[in-house]
Amino acid sequence: MKLTKSDVTLNEKDALQDMLESEKQLMTLYTTALFEGSTKSIRKNFSSNLLGVAENQYTLFTQMSTRGYYQPQPANKNLIDTANQTYKKQKSQLKAK
Repeated sequence: MKLTKSDVTLNEKDALQDMLESEKQLMTLYTTALFEGSTKSIRKNFSSNLLGVAENQYTLFTQMSTRGYYQPQPANKNLIDTANQTYKKQKSQLKAK
């Protein structure tokens, strides 16, 4: 079976999605590296790179959102209230210890 260019070329939506996922993975890797960094200079470098990747990720997100490729659903108020109550309870339990 012979593949054509259209068989192996990503469309715009898929290319943006792939880039967004790559930036998210880089953010995870830089966060871990920052935690593990043992000198100020290397931690500063990882921190700087993490902020750059975060900016790239947000730019990709806004581009996808503008084009209608990424439409996050609004959070349900009940879920937000439940999460707030859970974390307030945990916070008060931690303070009590």
